Amino acid sequence: MTKLATKPPGKFAPYANEADVLTIGRLSIENRVDRVTLSGDVDLTADQAGLADARALHSLLTEIVARLEAQDLPATLPA
Repeated sequence: MTKLATKPPGKFAPYANEADVLTIGRLSIENRVDRVTLSGDVDLTADQAGLADARALHSLLTEIVARLEAQDLPATLPA
């Protein structure tokens, strides 16, 4: 089941700060200004709960890709 740790639905803004954490299943998505870290796992079950989790994950990844595509990105981040 989709749960949000610190942000209400639709309010997680990738790369916006160093504080936000979103939880989908047992998958933790942590915000940073130079990266978004995903750790853990989520089961996308063939039921309404799995569909809700899949939609939440799809929406989040779509937003991450859009934000990355809108920037002039370096080849790699400095070490």
